[in-house]
Parts: sequence; structure tokens; C-alpha cells
Amino acid sequence: MDFSYSFTFTDLVLLLSLISLTFFTAKLKQKQTKNKYHPVAGTIINLLLNFNRLHHYMADLAAKYRTYRLLSPYRSEIHTSEPANVEYILKTNFDNYGKGEYNHSLLRDFFGEGIFTVDGDKWRQQRKASSYEFSTKVLRDFSSVVFRKNVARLANIVSEAAISNDTMDMQDLFLKSTLDSIFKVAFGVELDSMCGSNVEGKEFATAFDNASVLVVYRYVDLFWKIKRYLNIGSEAALKRNIKV
Repeated sequence: MDFSYSFTFTDLVLLLSLISLTFFTAKLKQKQTKNKYHPVAGTIINLLLNFNRLHHYMADLAAKYRTYRLLSPYRSEIHTSEPANVEYILKTNFDNYGKGEYNHSLLRDFFGEGIFTVDGDKWRQQRKASSYEFSTKVLRDFSSVVFRKNVARLANIVSEAAISNDTMDMQDLFLKSTLDSIFKVAFGVELDSMCGSNVEGKEFATAFDNASVLVVYRYVDLFWKIKRYLNIGSEAALKRNIKV
């Protein structure tokens, strides 16, 4: 989904003022404490301007800095691609690095109180339940059948496109193939978003894709809570897609 946002002049001036204040406050604190901080690679404005190529932009920053900070008016985020840091966060000291209330508030409308948004005991309970289900032989065998079936469908689509010399969006096809497989395994529903034979399935896949983009947009939209309250703009669109 191609998504963009247009600022008014007042919005832009306000945002630039907040970013400047945050940046200079951070620099002042750094000088006062004489601590070594990771380099500032950008601000929320950079994320907003690069939103339609966000994965490429973040990959570029990771290649250049490995570990760096991104500033916004209310918080400073540290991003890292250092293997040692990733291992420490995801394995060595995993319990100390939860998703936090900030991420929970951004993602809750879309993912609810599921494993992707919660921490602590709630996360452990859901992790234990899901790991138990997926460890059973019956489910493993059924999952293998479903995934092989959808891989064959995907291969046929790619083969037909190659023969007819058509252009295709492989990322979209991979997403739909995964979505079809998960829905069949988890809910027993034949979504068939790849082939489009199920109209409701096709509509759901489109809405899911749109909602995924819109909920990520909250990370760069300082006014998303106001827009949600007023039910306008990107938040109104998110609400419509979640309803589907």
C-alpha cells in the first residue's frame, strides 16, 4: 500500500521546533554527563520522509552505523544490527527487553492482547500454549501438507507468469502464500488470497496488508492519537480495514 501524509505549514513548524528542542536537549545532557552515546542517525522526520521505502532506509542506516539513535520529540530510540547486541537482547537477557507500553499502545488496536503485543506472564502463557500446539505430531503433519500445497500453487503462478513474460510482485505473493497457510492451519479457513477464488479472502488479504502499513505509520505520526479520536485520515482508514 502506497501511503503518504501531507503536512500543513503550522504542523511542519511545530514538528521542526519539537525535533530541534529534543535534539539540543539530548546534546546538552550528553555534554553534562560526559557519557559516550551512539551516533544520531536521524529523526522522526527522516522516517516520515522515507516511509514508502522504510525497509531500505533502515537497512542503509544499519549498514552505515550498526548501532545508532533515532530521535523524536518524546523519546530516543536505539537501533542495532550488531550480532552481539542482538544475541544479548533476544537470548542472554531476553526478559529485560520487553515490547513495552509504547509498542503495546501502537499495536493493540490491530493485534489485540496477542503474543505480538504483550510482555511478561501474558507472553509466557501464550508462548507456552502455542509451542505445545505446534509440537504435536498431528499438527506438524497437517501443517506440512498445507504448506506444500500452497508452495505448489505459488510455483504454478510464477511458472505461468514466466511463460507469458508477465511482471509480478513476489513480496505480495509470498505474503499471501503465508497468510493462506496460516489461516488453513490455525482456523481451518481456505482463504486462497493467492488465486483470488475466495472473494472474502481476497478482501481480507487486502485489508490485512493495508492495516499492517497503517499501524506501522503510527510510529512516525505524532498526531495519530488525535486522528484516532476524531476518526480522520490514516486512523479512519485503519479502523475501516480492521473492521474487514
